[in-house]
Amino acid sequence: MRTRPALAAVFCAAALSASVFPAAAHAAGGAAASDTTFKVSVDGGKDIVLGLNTKKTVTITWTAKDPDGVVRSWAYLWHGPNVDDMDGHLPAYPPAGTCAVSPTDPTTSTCETTFTVDAERDVRENALAGTWNVLAEAQDTHDDWTAIDVAGTARIKRNAVVTVNASPEPVRTGRTVTVAGKLTRADWASRTYTGYRGQSVQLQFRMKGSNTYTTLKTITSGAGGALKTTTRARTDGYFRFVFAGTGTTGPSTAAGDFVDVR
Repeated sequence: MRTRPALAAVFCAAALSASVFPAAAHAAGGAAASDTTFKVSVDGGKDIVLGLNTKKTVTITWTAKDPDGVVRSWAYLWHGPNVDDMDGHLPAYPPAGTCAVSPTDPTTSTCETTFTVDAERDVRENALAGTWNVLAEAQDTHDDWTAIDVAGTARIKRNAVVTVNASPEPVRTGRTVTVAGKLTRADWASRTYTGYRGQSVQLQFRMKGSNTYTTLKTITSGAGGALKTTTRARTDGYFRFVFAGTGTTGPSTAAGDFVDVR
């Protein structure tokens, strides 16, 4: 916890809601940091998965609690080794949102800010995929500013696409079915989808008339993200590949490819 100059604020008024305005940049008003604590959530804990042109609405919600009461609070996402050397900042200055003071507990304010992440504008380097931190700040009624650089985290990931093709179609019972496909992911730097090599991908099968897929085997994507394996034809049904995702890349499931077994 430390005091720091303000960037922009979400104003918290005793009337339970307020408008947003940028706070003037200045040193902390008090001699010591306040006792403000934060509890933060980004999109309910869900990953933020972006393709090449994705525009996604993101919501940061947080509770700011201080024994003296909170008059201003704000939060934003940042990426980098530390806040002084960040290489990514979301949303763009100033963050917009609202705060509401609890009607039963004047020491607690519940805040929210919603903004749009534009992949084409905001993520131009693949190094930005992975964990982003939430910086939360607040001002209490004594004009003490508190900042917590990592009050929470969120994952921003590259979108993945997996395809599948099972052949031959139709096929005789007991014969070999070859299942091929490709695993690619968004390359934010080149603005194309490129092969994702060395990743575990499940081959799954669903019998005709069933709603349940069963995993047959797990294979590893090859050069250019290529996927290829074989299995035996037992009954009519659908084959698909499923990629669970990684710390930097979102999951993907191919649409099932039907094979008629005779």
